[in-house]
Amino acid sequence: MATRSDTAASPVEGGAAPGRPPKGPLPADKERRRRAKLSRRWQRDVRWSPYAFVSPFFLLFLAFGLFPLIYTGWASLHQVELTAPTDMNWVGLRNYTRIFDDDFFWNAAQNTLTIGIISTVPQLLMAMGIAHILNYKLRASTFYRVAMLAPYATSIAAASLVFVLLFGRDYGMINWALDFVGVDPVDWQGDKWPSQFAVSTIIIWRWTGYNALIYLAAMQAIPQDLYESAALDGASRWQQFLHVTLPSLRPTILFTVVVSTIGASQVFGEPLLFDANKGASGGAEHQFQTLGLYLYEQGWVNQHLGRASAIAWTMFLILIVIGIINHVISRRLRASS
Repeated sequence: MATRSDTAASPVEGGAAPGRPPKGPLPADKERRRRAKLSRRWQRDVRWSPYAFVSPFFLLFLAFGLFPLIYTGWASLHQVELTAPTDMNWVGLRNYTRIFDDDFFWNAAQNTLTIGIISTVPQLLMAMGIAHILNYKLRASTFYRVAMLAPYATSIAAASLVFVLLFGRDYGMINWALDFVGVDPVDWQGDKWPSQFAVSTIIIWRWTGYNALIYLAAMQAIPQDLYESAALDGASRWQQFLHVTLPSLRPTILFTVVVSTIGASQVFGEPLLFDANKGASGGAEHQFQTLGLYLYEQGWVNQHLGRASAIAWTMFLILIVIGIINHVISRRLRASS
């Protein structure tokens, strides 16, 4: 007779898997360790993530900014040719002394100064006037603002080629207009002052709208209460511009003057493309050769890399002086205001 067993049979191999342990809160020590691990990870992330985000800028600056600057300074103390940049002969400050004894360097510096004055002063005055007009409520004001940026967006090559055609000696539109009113044709590319004026017009055309939008943005930040108070006191529009707008724009005007001065000291593309011979001499008699063209001529035409490096560092030191002057003037303006 079969008997009933009270004991459970042992599980057979390959049978059903044992049940999972019931879910519940982790033990206190494991929970503390997990929270401490997350806390350390969060602290590392907060500390190092900003450096990771800005590291591409510093890597690019080291590769394309700091290293060329240091290498150029080192090359300026050597006699080195572009055909053999690794063969350097130490000459100390000889490249700098030769530059300051070079008449072509002083000619280029003088041309850079005159072109900078001829292009910067009318440019900023025109930009101020255009910004003052655009500051009023006009129809299609967005169109005018975009049109102001069109010359800035145009490439230097295209703009220079157009102005070369306009200032052509025999078939240029400018000489045609002068002949129409009875003025003799002008050799815009051969004479010194006409050529510098022509190069300056290219710069004026390209950068006036850019500076006008900067002035316009600064004008729109001026509180309207100042104009209303001036109007109640009987000030005309011109008096409001002189006594309200201009004093409020002094930091912006200083900024544009400094930026335009730095840009004028580095003028390169406009005179290079304006030259009829398409060379770096700035005309047959170097009449509009700037410091940028002189650097290019010494380094890439004459292949004197050491002298070109010395010119580059001289221009860099000039920009540092301009920056110091800007800092001094801006501090005095803030103190006076």
